[in-house]
Amino acid sequence: MKLSQFNFNLPEDLISQYPAPRRDESRLMVLHRSTGQIEHKIFKEILQYFSEGDMMVFNDTRVFPAKLYGNKEKTGARIEVFLLRELNEEHKLWDVLVEPARKIRIGNKLYFGDDDSLVAEVIDNTTSRGRTLRFLYDGPHDEFKRVLFSMGQTPLPEHIRREPEEVDVDAFQTIYATNEGAVVAPGAGLHFSRELMKRLEIKGVDRGFVTVHSGLGTFREIDVEDLSKHRIDSEEIYVGDQVVDMVNHAKDLGKQVCAVGTSVLRGMVGAATMGGHLKAYAGWNNKFVSPPYEFTVATSLVSNFHLPLSTMLMMVAAFGGYDEVMQAYEIAVQEKYNFGAYGDSLLIL
Repeated sequence: MKLSQFNFNLPEDLISQYPAPRRDESRLMVLHRSTGQIEHKIFKEILQYFSEGDMMVFNDTRVFPAKLYGNKEKTGARIEVFLLRELNEEHKLWDVLVEPARKIRIGNKLYFGDDDSLVAEVIDNTTSRGRTLRFLYDGPHDEFKRVLFSMGQTPLPEHIRREPEEVDVDAFQTIYATNEGAVVAPGAGLHFSRELMKRLEIKGVDRGFVTVHSGLGTFREIDVEDLSKHRIDSEEIYVGDQVVDMVNHAKDLGKQVCAVGTSVLRGMVGAATMGGHLKAYAGWNNKFVSPPYEFTVATSLVSNFHLPLSTMLMMVAAFGGYDEVMQAYEIAVQEKYNFGAYGDSLLIL
């Protein structure tokens, strides 16, 4: 398909800049693929679409405070540093993005903190904005991470056009976040409150967890019209034996397997067997999915409303059907649903 087929008119005021006052009281659109029927609900009403023995799979990644500001040695120029991932624990090497990149060269030192107590040296260029930093810290690794993260901010995506605030520390994190490593929150999971999780448990809906550490590639602009030529950044995923057994048992019984978010759906694609079951997997996945695509594991999907031309929209359209999903998005704009990481949600059955 072509990139331009995923463009649509999205008014700026529909891109949510703040989280809903209550996680489970955002709006929910429900799309029934078999009939094309669309319903308008409140998110906590999602409960009515699932029964005992059905399975929900969540992404338990934990977002870390990846956005820092430092000062360049000698000139004191303010530099934004976006932590992507730790490359080497022993040598405290990190893969980062810097802005403005033209000012940062190999050998430069950056100083962080009010008293410049944390220093990093640029040791490599990776991309136009990418650098490898070596942090010069003499102390245990756990202590270093605490110091580093104490200086960081919540890494809000660019479509949230404001600086991070105190509310984002909790709001841009799922309530079940466990395994640190993401710079992008799994947006669909942000709608699940503790009360809703408990109600799902009482109803007998099983839940399992995979880990997908989503990076900035999730939001990277696509620069080719022919989507078959697009390549996405690799993401680290972990699908353990417990969730594999639970998902495959539900599949064998003909129960629903619901992927909560496109990150979970991508993880399932990376760990799917030829027979439509799940297998344990630990490693990297860079599979780009756009319509048409046949998903063999997940039978339903919860996803936020995504921005035009995004890879997440393409995956949702692949799951729900291009025409059906784009029509649902058109209705969402008409009905003034909120879009983006803090936006409303779509359930595809």
